[in-house]
Amino acid sequence: MFDLPLAPRYLLPPAFLIVLCAVLMLPPVQALLTFNRELIDQGEFWRILTSQYVHTNWTHWLLNVVGVVFIWVLHAEYRSPKTYAVHLLLLGLWTGLGIWLFCPDIRIYTGLSGLLHGVIVWGAIKDIKVGERTGVLLFLGILGKLAWEQYAGPSDEVGQLISSRVAIESHLIGAIGGVVLALPLLWQKK
Repeated sequence: MFDLPLAPRYLLPPAFLIVLCAVLMLPPVQALLTFNRELIDQGEFWRILTSQYVHTNWTHWLLNVVGVVFIWVLHAEYRSPKTYAVHLLLLGLWTGLGIWLFCPDIRIYTGLSGLLHGVIVWGAIKDIKVGERTGVLLFLGILGKLAWEQYAGPSDEVGQLISSRVAIESHLIGAIGGVVLALPLLWQKK
């Protein structure tokens, strides 16, 4: 059967992330943390990172919760709580900086999806490294999803659900960040 990683060291980090993102949905907090290019250009640089953890609405939050749970089921045992936190911070910063530097058309941005793409890519590479054949399928699946998004553009249906344009650029930036984060894995022995 399928064993879920229910030990507190595996369960608490994603649970904390989910609760944190819910708390950050409070309107006054959300307004202070959202990626807003104009305000960042005026010196509110924290928004580059904090925007990764706030959401446009509860549907947006819930969609990202599904992603967090999916990653927990697949790869929780690969990360200690410290590594989990470091990965979320590094990929959040990477994604936010990437949007700020390379996506000038994105004026407002929120959501975990960019950094979650990085987390899942790192996990797929770790799967491959430890000999899990499903890692190749997962990596190819993410690669195909990213290619499709770049070709077809953002989903209008999901955009309506989250009350915002889906920032597919963040998915690509996050996934690239996941590859960069996984580079040390390539030099580790099995």
